[in-house]
Amino acid sequence: MWRVKTLPDVPAWAERAALGAALTNLPSAMWRLAIAVGIPVGLAPSEYQQMHAPGWGSFYLVGLSLVSEFFAVLTLGLVQSWGEVWPRWIPYLRGRPVPVLPATVLAGLGALATTVFGALFVYTSLNADMQASAWGTWLLNIVYAPLVLWGPLLGAVTVHYYRRRTAASPLPA
Repeated sequence: MWRVKTLPDVPAWAERAALGAALTNLPSAMWRLAIAVGIPVGLAPSEYQQMHAPGWGSFYLVGLSLVSEFFAVLTLGLVQSWGEVWPRWIPYLRGRPVPVLPATVLAGLGALATTVFGALFVYTSLNADMQASAWGTWLLNIVYAPLVLWGPLLGAVTVHYYRRRTAASPLPA
């Protein structure tokens, strides 16, 4: 199994949850990239025209995919060293500790936002009147379904991060 380079005091469940959260975006990102380059994914021609893809809308689809994957990968920082100490390539902050409260609040807001998005996706997919083929609707639901897990996984890892970082350290002997 592929493993992320986690800190020694991170339990296996938190490592798996962080990796899972980071990967939840990948299927939908690949689906959007397919649309951006003109690969048919079963949508009606009017839906491609509405997205202006392929075309100028492709920049939006690629940008959305990159930004969402960037935020998903940030979850790994909650179980790796770069979530506790700023990496050396970040000017002015390199080597300094990452403040626990701002990191936890931002991750918590992200967990809340992605949980709401997941719930809205389920609601929308059950009530949408899409102009897509049966396999296109099926594919859309399959690639976006993992996003339902993003918020809860991020939330669990965020709580663990906060508890781990704020736990009283043992007194030196």
